[in-house]
Amino acid sequence: MPELRKDPVLGRWVIIASERERRPSDFPAEKEPPSPPPGACPFCEGSEGKTPPEIAAFRPGGGPPNSPGWTVRVVPNKYPALRVEGGLDKKGDGIYDRMNGIGAHEVLIETGRHARSLTDVSPEQAAEVVRAYQERLLDLRRDRRLVYGLVFKNVGATAGASLEHTHSQLIATPTVPRTPADEIAGARRYYDYRGRCIYCDMWLQEVQSGSRVVIETSAHVAFAPYAPRFAFELWVLPKNHASDFGTISPAERADLGRVLREALRRLETSLSRPPYNYVLHTAPFDAPELPHYHWHIEVIPRITKVAGFEWGTGFYINPVPPERAAAYLREAVPEARGA
Repeated sequence: MPELRKDPVLGRWVIIASERERRPSDFPAEKEPPSPPPGACPFCEGSEGKTPPEIAAFRPGGGPPNSPGWTVRVVPNKYPALRVEGGLDKKGDGIYDRMNGIGAHEVLIETGRHARSLTDVSPEQAAEVVRAYQERLLDLRRDRRLVYGLVFKNVGATAGASLEHTHSQLIATPTVPRTPADEIAGARRYYDYRGRCIYCDMWLQEVQSGSRVVIETSAHVAFAPYAPRFAFELWVLPKNHASDFGTISPAERADLGRVLREALRRLETSLSRPPYNYVLHTAPFDAPELPHYHWHIEVIPRITKVAGFEWGTGFYINPVPPERAAAYLREAVPEARGA
């Protein structure tokens, strides 16, 4: 029989359609685009002139900007959703409100060599990517026009990637977006009632149960959430309470790089390298440390369709119970990749 499960943070209900249960092999693999010919990819080392001038880069051996020798490079998005120049110019329009599209839109290129995924780089390089997330968020919060920064990653054409070379994006906005705002509000309601962080309670219960845990280290837990919207959805949480991703330590960065890379390797192995997105949710730039909120990463495979029922009701139908999804991922044996 189908089961209704309630997300404890947002209060969102999900239909777990267990009678439709599907195995990883039941999801068709996305057809990968051909790799570009040598020298054609604008994100490969040596092609620095094919992107806008860099905002930041890690160059272990030093060297001038916009030159080879980097491990991670950050450039403005060539077609930004928001632009950093100008003022907000907030105003009313009758019963409506408007402001200029001010913000930042950056691309974080995760390696100089051509690779399709974060799983194709070493654990040490994955930690450098996490470091870039942290440093760019810390830098952008100094702009008083901006109040929130979202790091996200698109892998595969279905998930919105327009270039094969592995990269993430960061968009900083002048308002707190609806989804993280709802998370913060939902977490506050739980804290006001119980006096505890719901995310801390969540990872503790998941570890004690074990049925939905995929990876656990001393610092992080990767698990299938109790009420996942999508088949094989994963969350990664730190064990130490922190609402602000900017406070992550070097040791925690290294561990998060390993855990995120390993979780994605298991996902890609089980589902034949599916398209997916992941998003990093953290506290707003101007918030103090929040006792009720917890930064986290949500990994969303794009292997099921969102159709009329979902759009019309807000209910999601998931054909893979999270306990089964976690079991498949725990049992996956990833192939050796990365240098």
